[in-house]
Amino acid sequence: MALPLLEYSPNSQNQRVESYEVPGDEQPRIYSTDNLLSSSDMDNLIEAAYRQMFFHAFAADREKALESQLRSGQITVRDFIRGLVLSDTYKRSFYDLNSNYRFVEQTVQRVLGRDVYSEREKIAWSIVVATKGIVGFIDKLLNSDEYLEAFGYDILPYQRRRVLPGRAEGERPFNITSPRYDEYYRRKLGFPQFIWQTTVRSYVPQEQKAVAGSPSQFLNMARGINPQGNLPQRISALNIDIEKSVPYRKR
Repeated sequence: MALPLLEYSPNSQNQRVESYEVPGDEQPRIYSTDNLLSSSDMDNLIEAAYRQMFFHAFAADREKALESQLRSGQITVRDFIRGLVLSDTYKRSFYDLNSNYRFVEQTVQRVLGRDVYSEREKIAWSIVVATKGIVGFIDKLLNSDEYLEAFGYDILPYQRRRVLPGRAEGERPFNITSPRYDEYYRRKLGFPQFIWQTTVRSYVPQEQKAVAGSPSQFLNMARGINPQGNLPQRISALNIDIEKSVPYRKR
């Protein structure tokens, strides 16, 4: 018998507060298959999906079969997101390197576009992962009323309400607040590494750089010659023999 989802109370987050917003450059771009005008728009949607799920996808991480099905209209954006989250790349990058609690936190951020409400929500979804596996957990997220109301079948998930009007800075992106590797695996892999520089690098503007033929380019060469000169002779006037030193002409 499957355990029901543990109840948790949602907190007041930015995406739950209704607000009138004027579209601008700071607002996140919403990708949807409803307003595709060319093939390049589909390419942008697919790239945005990889950034949302993986943050960065190498050539070996791309799901060519899913991309082809999405381009031909055989699957929806929701199905494409499901395939990416259930892919081996996502499993290796997030599930295998983190605990169930952290895996739930990262997946909720990427799929639902918001942060987890509380520790109780992480425990609730962790129970689903433990009892129904990753497939059951992902399907429950994608079939939830929150996902369908926010994104539906054709809108790509994004971090909702990250930038708020009247604030100089918005919330930090999820890939910064919740990096791919846990603290244990970051220490195990040997990063971050702090590199201390003993030399101070200076910046010289382009207009102040020496051109060809400038005497300043030969200054170091002149300093490296290190010439050895003769020492001056120390002669006293008392030791000079005037008769022998002054030449005279013989007749």
